[in-house]
Amino acid sequence: MKNNPNMDSACAVKAGEGFVADASSCNPGGFVISLDFELMWGVRDSRTISQYGANILGARKAVPRLLELFRKNRVGCTWATVGMLFFDNKEELLATLPEIKPAYRNLERSPYKDIMGIGRDEEDDPYHYGLSLIEQIKSTPRQEIGTHTFSHYYCLEEGETLEAFDADLEAAKIAARRIGVELRSIVFPRNQYSQKHIDSCRKAGLFVFRGNGEHPIYKPVAQNELTATLRTARLIDSYLNISGTNSSRPKFVDGLMDVPASRFLRPWSRPLRRFEPMRLGRILSAMRRSAQEGSVFHIWFHPHNFGVNQDENFSVLNEILIEYRRLYDAFGWPSLSMGEVAEKMNGCGAST
Repeated sequence: MKNNPNMDSACAVKAGEGFVADASSCNPGGFVISLDFELMWGVRDSRTISQYGANILGARKAVPRLLELFRKNRVGCTWATVGMLFFDNKEELLATLPEIKPAYRNLERSPYKDIMGIGRDEEDDPYHYGLSLIEQIKSTPRQEIGTHTFSHYYCLEEGETLEAFDADLEAAKIAARRIGVELRSIVFPRNQYSQKHIDSCRKAGLFVFRGNGEHPIYKPVAQNELTATLRTARLIDSYLNISGTNSSRPKFVDGLMDVPASRFLRPWSRPLRRFEPMRLGRILSAMRRSAQEGSVFHIWFHPHNFGVNQDENFSVLNEILIEYRRLYDAFGWPSLSMGEVAEKMNGCGAST
């Protein structure tokens, strides 16, 4: 593909960092990646270490591999990180717990009932601590550390309160500041949120979130509303076009920038491997459409999704990044973190 003659006016390159949108273009489009970084805290209410430990330990190997791939391709990424991972020992973690904790009706949803049973530090318990990995993310260019709440908080589960959510956000901010990170972006666990939670995030000083796609199969729901029919529809949509490209134009919602998700990058599946060309083709086709129209295409996944079958998963991601580089050359379609999307919109004079 030939280089876009207007590429320099559409994007700027920070020396040694990569492609960054130039606010003067006032085009909010770009390729966005966000990762839900949670280790065991994100699955502890549905899986045990014996069931899923290989994925979690594999995630610890996948994180540096992801960082190297992003660095090589000069790709920005938002790492939405559970606050409990910002520690390397139990003493410091316990000292930062919020006073108000969620009182979910389903007690299995809360991590606090199990917290005394975790190991003493990151070396002893690599499933529940992640400070060394966060430091690697922090030291890699174009990687934004956002929040996935402090406790992997569920905003739509029965028994949660706004007071508990506010306390959780404050604990997440304190945990991040311990290593010099000011949180700007949030990804809601299990993609659960409502208008009141967005308002709380704005008051807490956050200014961008990953919203859900507009199609009904992606509306925010509590776990008991995530029916087999809904799960199946989402699975099929990864291979066949049910919901469209899901590209978007970022918009303000109650003072926060919404950068909606476009596609969950499902992990490679041996039983479904014959359909892999369909899954990848659906993603690449949507990326091309987004680049041509100057919109946002936002993919997301969890590092633990790459915890097993790593070569197969990284092969798919590499194909996606190769296509991104082609589209950047052809259309000046930049790579953006969630925070960079919001900065670009603000630089264009967007308002609430």
